[in-house]
Order: sequence, then C-alpha cells, then structure tokens
Amino acid sequence: MGNKDPKSYVVRRVKKHKNITFENNEPQPDEKNGYSKLFYLTAVVGLSVAAYACYLGYCETRVNTPFNDRKVVQISGLDDPETYWGTYRPGVYFGMKTRSPYSPVMGLMWYFPRIMQSQSNNIRHWCEQGDNLGKYGWEEHDGRTFGVQTIKDGHFTLVTSFVKRPGGNHGGDWSGRIAVSAEKNFGVGEIVSLFFYTALEEKTKGWISPNDNFEKKSLSPTGVVGWTEQLGDFTLRYFTRSKIVQHSFLATTVTQLEMLKDAVISHLRYKRSDSIATLPGLIQMRTESGKVETGPNFIVTEITGRVPFEIEVVFESKSYLRRPGTLVGEMYDEELEKRRESFHQKFNSVFKLNDHGNWNKTHVKFAETVLSNVMGSIGYFYGSSRVISEYNSSPVPYWKAPLFTAVPSRSFFPRGFLWDEGFHGLLISAWDLDMELDIMCHWFDLMNVMGWIPREQILGSEALAKVPEEFVVQNSAVANPPTFFLTIQYILSNFGEDMLEPKRLATLERLYPRLQAWFNWLNTSQAGTLPGTYRWRGRVLLEPSPEINPKTLASGLDDFPRASHPTTSERHVDLLCWIALGAAALAEVAELISANSVKYKSTFEILSDDAHLAVHHWSDISDSFADYGLHTDSLILKRPPRKPNTSPHLPPPGMIRYVLEAPHYRYVDSAFGYVSLFPFFLQLLEKDSDLLGLILSKLERKDLLWTDYGLRSLSTTSPYYMQHNTEHDPPYWRGQIWININYLAVRALYHYGSLPGPYSEKAKAVYERLRVNVVNNVMKQYKKTGYIWEQYNDRTGAGMGSRPFTGWSSLVVLMMAELY
Repeated sequence: MGNKDPKSYVVRRVKKHKNITFENNEPQPDEKNGYSKLFYLTAVVGLSVAAYACYLGYCETRVNTPFNDRKVVQISGLDDPETYWGTYRPGVYFGMKTRSPYSPVMGLMWYFPRIMQSQSNNIRHWCEQGDNLGKYGWEEHDGRTFGVQTIKDGHFTLVTSFVKRPGGNHGGDWSGRIAVSAEKNFGVGEIVSLFFYTALEEKTKGWISPNDNFEKKSLSPTGVVGWTEQLGDFTLRYFTRSKIVQHSFLATTVTQLEMLKDAVISHLRYKRSDSIATLPGLIQMRTESGKVETGPNFIVTEITGRVPFEIEVVFESKSYLRRPGTLVGEMYDEELEKRRESFHQKFNSVFKLNDHGNWNKTHVKFAETVLSNVMGSIGYFYGSSRVISEYNSSPVPYWKAPLFTAVPSRSFFPRGFLWDEGFHGLLISAWDLDMELDIMCHWFDLMNVMGWIPREQILGSEALAKVPEEFVVQNSAVANPPTFFLTIQYILSNFGEDMLEPKRLATLERLYPRLQAWFNWLNTSQAGTLPGTYRWRGRVLLEPSPEINPKTLASGLDDFPRASHPTTSERHVDLLCWIALGAAALAEVAELISANSVKYKSTFEILSDDAHLAVHHWSDISDSFADYGLHTDSLILKRPPRKPNTSPHLPPPGMIRYVLEAPHYRYVDSAFGYVSLFPFFLQLLEKDSDLLGLILSKLERKDLLWTDYGLRSLSTTSPYYMQHNTEHDPPYWRGQIWININYLAVRALYHYGSLPGPYSEKAKAVYERLRVNVVNNVMKQYKKTGYIWEQYNDRTGAGMGSRPFTGWSSLVVLMMAELY
C-alpha cells in the first residue's frame, strides 16, 4: 500500500437521498479498505460528538446537583420541638412561623388612624428603613423560648413579646403580647388599630377558618381555627384587659405571602365619623366557573383601642391535652419573668463582662440587646435559588431546600449571606453552640456536587420580594470568603472538649466531607496562574466601563480598590489568606475526628510562610502587603460628549471611566487598607516577623487607618479614599469603619499580644485602645440613634448604611467579653 498513489485511497462520496453511494459500483480491495476506514472515522467522530454533548449535558447539570453524600441536617421540624416555633420571619416587625417548609405564618400590622395620610401610609408590617421608626429590636431573646422587643413609632412605644410552652405532639403552644403606650402628654388616648393574621402558602397541606365568634356576634375578636399536616388541629385566640373600641376581620385568599399588607389595604373600609377602618369579614372568592372556593388562606383580625392598649395572642395545639391553663394574664407574666431571669443569668455566665473591662450596667444591657437582636434575627427559609454556570445559557433552579440562618439586617438584608454567616456564627456559638452547629449544617446542605455554595440565599417569596432582579441569579464561578472556617476554629478553640460529646462529634464528622469539598473547590476554582496564588473570579471589565475599578463582589469587600484592568494574572492577597485559614481549620477538624491532617497542615505551612507571602504580595514601595495585577491609578470618571443629532431633551449620557495612563503589571500599593492587613488579621505571620512589626507601626497612624472609632477601611493617603467608584454608587469599602474587620484586627492584636516576642507589648497597647474605641462608639451611636449600624463614619463615628444591622456589627459583644 505504501507504493500506491495516495489519491487512490481517497474515497469520494456523494449523497443520494439518505444513503451514501460511491462513484464505482464495485469498490476495489483498496477502496474497500478506505471505505471501512471512512466508516470507522465517521463512527469515531459521531461517538466523539455524542460524548461531548453528553459531557456538556453533564456539566450543565452539575451546578444544580446536590453534593453526593448524606445530608448534614439530621434533626429538624418536629424532631426538635424546642426550636420548632420561633420568630423566624426576621423581615417583619413581629411574626411567628415553624421550621417546616410550608409553615403557616402569623404576624402583626398596625397603624394610628389619626395620622393615617392615605390607605397605604403608616401601616407597619415589613421592616422598612423608610418607616423611619425611632428604633426597633429585641432587647431580650434567647433564640429558643422567649423574646421581648421594643418598637418606637413616633410618640408611641410598642412592646411585643412571646413565650413558648412545650406540650403535645405538634410543637406545643405559644403566646404573644402587643402592648402600646405613649409618651407623657403625647398620644395618651390616641386610637391605635392592631392587625394580627394567619396565612397559609399555596402548598401548605391544611386549612384555616374564622372561629365561631364572628357568627355569634360575640364581643371577643375573631380568632382562627385550623389544621395542617404538621401542626394537627390548632386555635388562635385573642384576649385583652383593655377596652376595645372596634374589632373586625377579613378572611380571603392571597396568592403570595409578600402581598398580605396589600390585601389588607385593598379591603379596608373607612367610616366617615371617626376615620377608623374596618375589614369586611368573610369574602367568598369565586372561580371562573362560579363555584365557591374551599376556603380562605388568609385571616386577619383588626382590634382597635385607645392608648395605652394591650392584646394577647394565644396559639394552642389541640394535641396538648394536659395544659395547666391558657398562657395569658398573670400566668403569662410569671412565665415571661422566669425566662427573662434565666436569660440574664446565662448571659452573665457566658460573657462575664464584669471580668473584662470597666463595663457598667448600661454596657451590660447594651450587650444583652445586641446579642438578643442576633438571636431574634434568625430566620427559617425554604425554596430554591436561581443559579448559572459557564455551561448554562440561562439560569436554572437549584434544588428546593430549607435554610436556618441569621440575617445581616431585618430591613435591608432579611436573607442569608454566606460570608456574613461565618461572622454571625462566632457570637451565636458562644451563646448556643448547638444552634450554631444546626445553622452550619443547613448551610452545608446547600453545597452542590462541585463543592460550591451560593453566596446569597434568596429562598421563598418573602425573601425574593426584597431583592432587585439583577442580584437574584448566583454564578457558580463566584466564591465568597470562607468565614465558616473562622467559626470552626473559634468553636474548636473555645469548645474543644464540648465537641467530643457524641452527638456533636457525629455532626462534625458529617460536616467534614463537605468542608473538604468546599476547600478543594476554593483551592482549585480560585487558583492563580502561579502556584500558591489566588484570584477572585467574577471581576468584569465592561467597555466603556462605568466603574473606576471593577468591583470584586466575591471578596465581600465590593468596591475596595483592586487592579484597574482585571486579567487572569492578578493575585489577591486576602483570598490567599482565606485559603490558608481554611487549610489550618481543616487540619484541626481532621485531628479531632482522627482523620489524616497531613496535607492540610502542609498547605497551611506553605501558604502562611512569610517568604511566600512576601514574594507574591509584599510591596517595597508602600512597605505593605498588596494585590498584584494590571493597574494604573490614572483614571477618572467623565461624562462623554453627546452623540451628534441627539435631542437636547434627553438625559445626558452616564459617566464612564477614562484611562489617562496605560496600565502595567504592578502591586496595587496605592490602596493601603483592609486588604493589606489580611496576613495580620488571620494571624498568618510569625510572632517575630519583621513584616508584623511594620504592620503594627502603621496601625496607629491617623493619616492611614487609625481613628477614634475604629480602623477605617482605606487609608486617607489613597487616591481612592472616599471616592465614588461609579457615578451613582457612594463609596462603600473606601474609608468607612466596618465592625467585622475591626473584630479581626482586635482578635489578631490579642493573639500577638499574648505571645512572647519582640512585638508583644506593642500589640497589647494597640489592642486596648482599639477595642475600647470600637465598643464605645458602637454603643454611643446606639444610644443616640436606637440602632446598630452596617458601618460607621471614620470622621465622626456616626452610623451609616443600613439599620438595624445586627449581623457582624454584633461582634462588639465578643470584643467586650474578650472571647476570641
């Protein structure tokens, strides 16, 4: 065959209908060989195409395929009756629900008829910053059995409280109290209307109905009777020792839980005589065929009285057969007082504030309030995220799952955030270790087969209603700081022996494969081009760009200045430090559960080595750690000229960035700030490291990060300090004081101050000053404004951003207690 003309082996095909024919009817032997080769080649190509299509299909489904191991959550719902009912609707001012996917929801709305400006104004329901309440938040809440909340609405104060009582087979009873009072000489005798409701989601298996009082024209406000698959038979009744001016009710259907307030507003009817609104009673909704539907899924009772005014709401399970009495009046007072006393005793036992500084009763009350707001902001959500990967052309639904989690802010962020939750877990675990383990288990059950967890959890219609559409879809290439490794280290450091208890150890053993998978995903998906370096994915440079520096949402430090021109060669120092922390935490877990810890120890030693950190991230120009990438500081935001023939009546074009000097690869050393300090924050530096000494020498410089209120996020010497990154977005991580990062700083100073070494005394001195500055300012602003804030002004200490922000800002309690 080698002597033959190659052309003789070319078999030319022509298509005839659906068959393949050859120009010669009788192929020669060599042609037959070519013919078989062709079919072999065709088969191989076909199989390759099919295999590739299957591979793509496989890749498309990986993003929403659960991690292939047993679930971490083993006990939930009625298996844990103590935490079954709770204030698990943090986005409303006062609401109750169970830890079951399709729980009935119950909650409060209110308004003052005299100051009602329209049908929608001043009806309170969702926690809204626009309501401009003087304050609201839990002053006592143990996370399990009771809570007391104070709400300041103009001249009026509402105190909402609840107490749970176990009994029966369906989660027990609970009672709530809403008491309205007024400032002296302001508002006494004012009319207030309280609405309390019960609602079922579409998929809840059960029914609700107004109780018999409305048919008998009883003076008692209309309550609810009902049945659901998990609750069995139950009743909801109202009691009051105050005089009722009016009561009415509404029983109807709603399509979504976020529409409850709208349903009330649309059915209110005003009386001309006193402007008090009433509800119309039972509304029989009709289908297209004209048949009456089976019943309502939303029942709300309006109870109106004159301030001071108080009502009690009592939920009772029919399976609780030997109830000692209805939990109202004096019995409620007694039970509530017992829970409060127990709460104070436990708080003193856990945090021992009298042993950790010059804290007085006011400080202790403040710390109790901060803790209570964290515990009272824990929510239970159920639903599915919308996710996308590089293999999906459009978003796909994640699997439906529950999430038990704290939230950063009841008003602005009433949903779960991955990196926030690791910080929340530090305080929650100090107060209630088992509850924090439960929260962690729920988060890690949201891990997909790749080891990725969506960074923002928007589960269920109530959570979705608070999120702009552009932030809903989660990208599987985008990470978030793995702060749960910080929580793990904290737990093992403070509760190591407690974790040896069999149930807790079993929980840790179930968590371990997922912790490994999470670390492996981070370590590979976020790897840099050089060994031992890392790069946050998700930075996008648009052209023309509306941003000076493309944001790095994955890092959690959104607009902190990074390289101006994202490339695959950039290196992010904070991410390297998070990976190192994860390796250290996994090594500790492995040793506790008797697994092999060698590779994690080795990874930690390599990544945390001073020389490794310096080679990739130390800038001799700024004498600090820094990111590395394609960067220039010569950037401005400028409005481009209008296009020719554009109508002058149209708004001007948006501002875009102009590059005045070409970028080159360099350290981003013009952005000294939080990112620069991560090797120090996460305690990677040796106690006698010269680099540690240089960092400590800079901490107290007021022209850099030091203020009387805490460490600012970006040096005043940076060209990006307090500068807009876009035309409309104000600076966020460009100078403001953030409490979670200040906690890391205080914790690191405490660590280095406790180790013998050349910088021990310096670390101790800075520690004492910084700790007191942060705590005193957060407390001062709380007393002044009624709120804990998302961030604080570096010039005045004033609260900024969303409020109340009782997520990671609550770490002031651990600073006060010196629990690190």
